[in-house]
Amino acid sequence: MNRPAPRRRTAPLTAAALAAVLLLAAGCGDRPTTHHKPGTGHEQGTGSGGTLLAARDDSGHRLRDLPAADAPTVRAEARPDTEGGWNVHLTVERFRFTPESTGGGALAGRGHARLLVDGRETARAYGPWFHVPPGARTLTVRLYADDHTAWSVAGAPVETTVPLASASSAPSTPASAPSAPPSPSSAPARTPDPTPTGRTLDIRVTGSTVTPAPSRVELKKGERITLRVTSDRPDTVHVHGYDREATLTPGTPAALTLTADRTGLFEVETHESGLVLTQLVVR
Repeated sequence: MNRPAPRRRTAPLTAAALAAVLLLAAGCGDRPTTHHKPGTGHEQGTGSGGTLLAARDDSGHRLRDLPAADAPTVRAEARPDTEGGWNVHLTVERFRFTPESTGGGALAGRGHARLLVDGRETARAYGPWFHVPPGARTLTVRLYADDHTAWSVAGAPVETTVPLASASSAPSTPASAPSAPPSPSSAPARTPDPTPTGRTLDIRVTGSTVTPAPSRVELKKGERITLRVTSDRPDTVHVHGYDREATLTPGTPAALTLTADRTGLFEVETHESGLVLTQLVVR
């Protein structure tokens, strides 16, 4: 007599296995993800920002086009440091740096920058400050989406180029950007009050207001200057390029004295509030 074959039992899914299945299913949607899908390239991440073009930039990355009114812009200002290199500050509009989602979907107004020194890509920037070592002649900063495509307008990458041959490089202006508002450097130069040990410049910070309004101060090489800053909040005042700083206590003037022994353009600003207090031009 033939006996029926025994039926194979199927073990029920454990709670852990079920949770894993649900997580995998949740990751298959169309939302932007921090990582591109296995087997695809960086430029195939999800996202609906702009129009992906067949054209590529000179680094081989595909362009992602946006209307000029929606596209980001970038400006760069290079300041010489004490070791022959350059401290570079980026000013962006309609854009924010998103290192946490690099490799994910392309969303307008997000991404990172790539740095091309003398035409050769050397690094990425995930914030407004970075350093360029000595010997460089030109710097190009180009904006990219999280999926590593290059943001562009009418087929031209969103970028800016700064010459590094002059120690007093002015902020660059992007070719496809709207006109930038007048910078503090366009104001008449101030002459600080002379003192027996040099000159003194009194500055007061109230909220986001700087008095007198930020402008350029002309100094001769070797001249001494004292910056006397009074703030209504705790902060730190910093002289870029000279790497000098002083702590600001509310209502108490803080004095920072230095000898202008290096030529160039140097900004004085607060750390916490990010206010430009003045610019020192040493000739």
